[in-house]
Amino acid sequence: MSQELSYTIEEVAQLLKVSKLTIYDLVKKGELPVFRVGRQMRMDAKDLEKYITDSKSLTSPVPIAEPHRNEGKGTPTLVISGQDMVLDILGQYIEKDSGHKTLRSNTGSLSGLISMYNGDSDIVSMHMFDGDTGEYNLPYIKKILVGYPYILFNLVSRNAGLYVKKGNPFNLTTWNDLNKDHLTIINRERGSGARILLDEQLKIHKISTKSLKGYENEETNHLSVASAVSSGIADVGVGIEKAAKIVGVDFIPLITERYDLVLLKTPKNEQIIKMVKRILSSNPFQAEIDALGDYDISRTGSIIHETF
Repeated sequence: MSQELSYTIEEVAQLLKVSKLTIYDLVKKGELPVFRVGRQMRMDAKDLEKYITDSKSLTSPVPIAEPHRNEGKGTPTLVISGQDMVLDILGQYIEKDSGHKTLRSNTGSLSGLISMYNGDSDIVSMHMFDGDTGEYNLPYIKKILVGYPYILFNLVSRNAGLYVKKGNPFNLTTWNDLNKDHLTIINRERGSGARILLDEQLKIHKISTKSLKGYENEETNHLSVASAVSSGIADVGVGIEKAAKIVGVDFIPLITERYDLVLLKTPKNEQIIKMVKRILSSNPFQAEIDALGDYDISRTGSIIHETF
């Protein structure tokens, strides 16, 4: 393996054919060293190779077991899926409130929801627009969490739209403008809320993906998309307002999206659900989010949907 190569947690899990929670547990124990690029954890290929070699050298091979996060002694670890900085603050409040350890899985909305279905995430954040109903999140949850009881909280609302270069040289104002000639787009990865929003809007406005130059080029977070526009790699990208201000590109707001949290309603999650609702509804948490700017907290902590 090249020393310059590195892997995400998801890629390591796929290589070792175990769940992401197993990898998170090994990271927590210090058995697998990681480094961070922004809010994403990555692992050097040489460190992974060393771990595999050391494991092979054991005189009595020990199989890698799935961690029991909510059983036995010790404080359980909660995996929060999503990328927004608000989730970092939520994780801090959870640790302060309950002593639970929190780990972040920086995956997109749909990927996070699938990970919950597979038992790999405890709290999943999402912002998935459904073009057929005009609704956020719930249509996707009903299709994926089939047979699972769940509760859906609002975390925040925020503006989504187009990142454009300073001065908006192509004069983009609507989704239809994406069909302009000589326009290069930068896309998000499959399974992300921004990718779903783009694809649903293209479907609504009858714009073929084949007509969009750069549609196949992907980045894995809002900041990278905004940076691609800022550097001239692309003329336009889809994302949230906060990232535009951080990177320094112009932003064309086109929709207010609901950014929600879903948790499974299980006996072991009962106290966790109460804690999350308490934190989301608390004045200190809401004040801290409001101070960041560009987030609407008018529905924060409200129950959007709950199965019984």
